[in-house]
Amino acid sequence: MFTAVFIPKQSIDAIGVPALAEAMESNDESSKAPKVVMLSSAGVTRPSWSESKKEKFIGCADIPIVRLNPFGILDVKAASEERLRQSGTNYCIVRPCGLNDKQPIGARPVFSQGDVAVGRINRADVAKVMVDVLTVPEATGKTFEVFSLRGFPPASSISRAMSQLKHDRDPITEDALATSYSLLQQLLPGETQDAAALAMGQTYEQLDKNEVGRLGVRGKEDAEAAAPKPSS
Repeated sequence: MFTAVFIPKQSIDAIGVPALAEAMESNDESSKAPKVVMLSSAGVTRPSWSESKKEKFIGCADIPIVRLNPFGILDVKAASEERLRQSGTNYCIVRPCGLNDKQPIGARPVFSQGDVAVGRINRADVAKVMVDVLTVPEATGKTFEVFSLRGFPPASSISRAMSQLKHDRDPITEDALATSYSLLQQLLPGETQDAAALAMGQTYEQLDKNEVGRLGVRGKEDAEAAAPKPSS
């Protein structure tokens, strides 16, 4: 028997991604597509938001992963993102919302920016997005959140969606952020559609039925139980 210790500051986000970006840095302009695609997470900027901004966008700022921020993982990912942006290599940063293997594979991915998205997506669809952007020049230099909508097939190519996203050097206005937030809150799963009412480890369907999630009731979750476990 042994105990696994999860140390975010020694994780692939903190060490591996910046090292990879440095190794891939090159003046070769033959390809405009991303050389490094980082798997980050929706919510990485929210812990550092001002109190007024958290209140304005409470539906995404008061969700479990942001409220608990176990092991400071969101802060580590945010710092790793910035190091990648400053590396000089062609990059793309993908921030999936809640990973849920019960979400249908092949559901339409919805992309947004500004870190106000809440929802869920199958891991297989996240993997497909990350592979797809490797050949899409329009994805270079961009950071985006992604979740999926069941019942809608994906587009044959994500190039058009990527072309409509802003480059990281271009600021997103507060008005644009508020518009995105209002729209994305209408796309939440479940009947209650209140991500801020969720406990970590609780599904929207459990919230609808007043059932307790796998990590306990809201405010008393066993956050350590959500830490990555070693494979056997």
